Amino acid sequence: MRAQFVLSEIGVGLRRNLTMTFAVVVSVALSLALFGGSLLMSDQVNTMKGYWYDKVNVSIFLCNKSDAESDPHCARGAVTSDQKKQIVADLDKMSVVQKVTYESSDQAYKHYKEQFGDSPLASSLTPDQMQESYRIKLKDPEKYQVIATAFDGRDGVQSVQDQKGILDNLFGLLNGMNWAARAVMAMMLVVALMLIVNTVRVSAFSRRRETGIMRLVGASGFYIQAPFIAEAAVAGLIGGGVACGFLLIARYFIIDHGLALSQKLNLINFIGWDAVLTKLPLILATSLLMPALAAFFALRKYLKV
Repeated sequence: MRAQFVLSEIGVGLRRNLTMTFAVVVSVALSLALFGGSLLMSDQVNTMKGYWYDKVNVSIFLCNKSDAESDPHCARGAVTSDQKKQIVADLDKMSVVQKVTYESSDQAYKHYKEQFGDSPLASSLTPDQMQESYRIKLKDPEKYQVIATAFDGRDGVQSVQDQKGILDNLFGLLNGMNWAARAVMAMMLVVALMLIVNTVRVSAFSRRRETGIMRLVGASGFYIQAPFIAEAAVAGLIGGGVACGFLLIARYFIIDHGLALSQKLNLINFIGWDAVLTKLPLILATSLLMPALAAFFALRKYLKV
């Protein structure tokens, strides 16, 4: 097969169906940009999970005198020194515990003032109203239930709270947004495939005389189909290149010069350039193979010579 003939036929097909080719390029670009974005969103969520789950603590809040008067969990009175010693001893025996940090009511009051000093409620609080607590770092953040089962409801314990639960709500929201993006991506891929099939059909119909002559002189089926398949693959590859450009531009402007510079988001561990660059070959390969396969199967049905 002469490469010059195939290349010339590709150029003819792309020029002859310019508007449909442009539609294919745009739809492939948008769908694969969403595809790459959903993959990067998954990487971002996993990166944030690894970063924050390693820092979350389980907190055991102890009853104080104020709780003993108002909280049914502290009906037996404020925590005693013996109860605190027993809690520490039990924590030391647990294999899931990595580190235990004690926070007194004075320390809790100081931390509260640092974080919420501007709140009207802060001026009315006193240190004795704040709860003592044990902040527990687990070897495996998923083992929170072990701590909750052992200490929830014990005398002197007001509550056992897991910071991971708060993060789970955030990550659940991010995962939901990611699945929504994937649903839109799937619809865009369907649109792109339909456009590719229609473009191939129009191209085959407009050149039916040439393909008929080629068949009469003994050209093989693949020799006849190759220009149409390559035409679809080239259009898809252009769309894939545009999608890669979208992702690179989004990473540069949205993260490097947007979110990463925000003081409110400086505690978020964003994905790096390596995560983006590793997705580009997959996007390009998909943009090449998806149109080529769609054209191949479309030609088997619609190319009549």
